[in-house]
Formats: sequence, structure tokens, C-alpha cells
Amino acid sequence: MPKRILPFFSYLFHPVFIPIYATLFYLFSNHSYFINKEKYLVLLQVSIITFVIPMLFFLLLRLTGKITSVMVPELSERKFPLIIQCFLIILLVRKSITLELYPELHFFLLAALFSTLIALSLLFFNIKASLHMMGISALTFFVFGLSLHHQTPNTILMIFLVLMNGFVASSRLIMKAHTPKELIIGVLLGSIPQILLLFVWLGYGYNI
Repeated sequence: MPKRILPFFSYLFHPVFIPIYATLFYLFSNHSYFINKEKYLVLLQVSIITFVIPMLFFLLLRLTGKITSVMVPELSERKFPLIIQCFLIILLVRKSITLELYPELHFFLLAALFSTLIALSLLFFNIKASLHMMGISALTFFVFGLSLHHQTPNTILMIFLVLMNGFVASSRLIMKAHTPKELIIGVLLGSIPQILLLFVWLGYGYNI
């Protein structure tokens, strides 16, 4: 694949899009039992809280010179956006995507919150994690878990996501945004909380 195409994957799988992708799969998969009105309402809520509001904050931070790029390359630039993300995810899981209504998606967002908190904590030790890899790896394990829950293989989608993990990693290296170590840290931060909570929500899901 030409190197000039690889940066495209950094934008396609930017961290702000990951909750939307996860919600789309959750709501519109073959085993979804939600009515269309509810699907669009949930998708709208997730899109506003995880994409629209963060982008408004980004524009504000960009105008005030606190952030230089949508990729947030510097350690010092990442703290405030991650803090905002934590508060927005908390708002989402407490007020909208609750355990009673949407248990699987609730646990996905809860795991994402843990990942974000750890990534934020590492910044105080001057350790930078790839938020792109954190997001795409979390999405991959969520799709895997939901497929396991519904006992549907989704083989093509899983192969696609695994390939996207590789393309996003290559993209971040080509763009010189991260070192291999930072990519690995991102994968671990994204996948481990999802795997740990996977056992919880799978058990919870089979009993509802």
C-alpha cells in the first residue's frame, strides 16, 4: 500500500469516531432488538456527547493556542482533552447508556473510561500512549465480544478490524506520531479493560 494513503486511516479511525462505530454495530447488528426510533435516538446522543461536544472543545482549545492539531501530538496538549473525555463518558454511562437499558454498550464505554483514565495518568509520568491504537483495539474486542454474545462469527468484520489495527499502527508510524512502544501501550490500554469487562457483561448479558 502506498505510504501516502496510510495517513487516511489515522483520520478514519480517529478516537472521537470509535464510540460512534461501536454504537452503530451494537444498534444495527443482525441481533439488534431495538426499534428504529430508539436506534437513532441513542446514536444521536452518543454522537453529540462523544463527537460534537469534543470537537467544539477542540475548536476552543485551538483558538486559544492550547492545541496545535486534531491529532494532539504533544504530551502537554493531551491532558485537558482526556479530562474532558472522561467527564463526557461518565455523563453518557450515568444518564443515557445505562446498565439497565444498554448493558453491552454501557460496559464498552465503562472500559473506555478506564482506558482514558490510565492514559491520562501516564501523562503525568511523561508516558505517551497511542489513543488511536487504544480506540481501534477497544472496538475490535467489543465487536468480538458482542459477536460471541450473539453466537455469530462476523468473520469478515473481525478480519477487517484486525487489518485496520495494522493499518492504523502503520499510519501512526509513517506520520511519526508515535514510537512502536507507544503503539503497544495504546493497544494494551484499549484491549485489557475491554477484555476484563467482557467477562462481566457477557455474564450479565446471558442472564437478562
